[in-house]
Amino acid sequence: MKPEDLTGIVGWGSYIPRYRMPLSEITRVWGFNPEQPRELDVAEKSVAGYDEDAITMGWEAALNALKRAGVNPKEIGAVWFGTESKPYAVKPSATVIAEALGITPSTMATDLEFACRAASEAIRISIASVASGLVKYALVVGSDTAQANPGDVLEYTASSAATALVIGPSSEAAAVFEASYTYVTDTPDFWRRAHVPYPLHGEAFTGEPAYFHHIVGAVKGLMEKTGLRPSDFDYAIFHQPNGKFPVQVARMLDIPVEKVKPGLVTPLIGNSYNSSALIGLSKVLDEARPGSRILLAPFGSGAGSDAYSIVVTDKVLEKRDKAPKVVDYLSRKKVVDYAFYARSRNLIKRIG
Repeated sequence: MKPEDLTGIVGWGSYIPRYRMPLSEITRVWGFNPEQPRELDVAEKSVAGYDEDAITMGWEAALNALKRAGVNPKEIGAVWFGTESKPYAVKPSATVIAEALGITPSTMATDLEFACRAASEAIRISIASVASGLVKYALVVGSDTAQANPGDVLEYTASSAATALVIGPSSEAAAVFEASYTYVTDTPDFWRRAHVPYPLHGEAFTGEPAYFHHIVGAVKGLMEKTGLRPSDFDYAIFHQPNGKFPVQVARMLDIPVEKVKPGLVTPLIGNSYNSSALIGLSKVLDEARPGSRILLAPFGSGAGSDAYSIVVTDKVLEKRDKAPKVVDYLSRKKVVDYAFYARSRNLIKRIG
């Protein structure tokens, strides 16, 4: 029996800040090509408020996941926090969330790092931890605020959001893991050195050989391992650095675009890094029918991708209305300008 056979998603939840900045604001301020947002297929980006960071967003997403899971927080045996934008350079964020949710002190807690794949890395660790009996439930949180150098094209797509999953026994799950596969190499497409406030990227290099090569490698590895074919999946969710890449990689894998669209959030709010693919999964779980099979393939620069086959169970119906859905967060918004964004993200430094 595989570890995946014993585990599943017992609860899920997301959080998206209400503030949204139209990408035309970035074009106006920096003089970019007005066609750039259309080429990226992104309309606006979610902006964290003055008092929001990766921890506060992650806490609300985790609270929603716990509501759907319906488990006692004291039964959470591990809290894994994946982020590129932790508020403290030295101090775990996982312990803050665990304490705020009433999970401490009898739990494991740690922050994970692998660019946008850190939260997916946490899923794989959780599958092993639950299947082995080390813990009964594990909480996975993926949360990021916008990390982009002012005036960089990355500003168009780097946004803020969070998603959380409670991983537990398959008998209690709204969706069970069927199989997983990981594909990693040392590909320096995106990086940030110590003491540097914003990441750098290899521009077109971030697509191929980074994003496309690794997701295709992971998905093909999963299919070879399981014997599954593209036609066996009802939904396909890929890392969403923009609105175009998920559609392109689907075509490379012979997956119809219609199976990708239900999980797309990027065209609306930009790329929220560690919540990117997981927020797509959250959106699909909010809507999918029992029996649906989901292909999930997050990606992290540096570089690596995971691929999961996930099957929705009947329990999804009784859980999904116990917390706000992704569309609820998308529908409540307040439009802001670049000045608000610059101030809330502390892009303007005061001297004296």
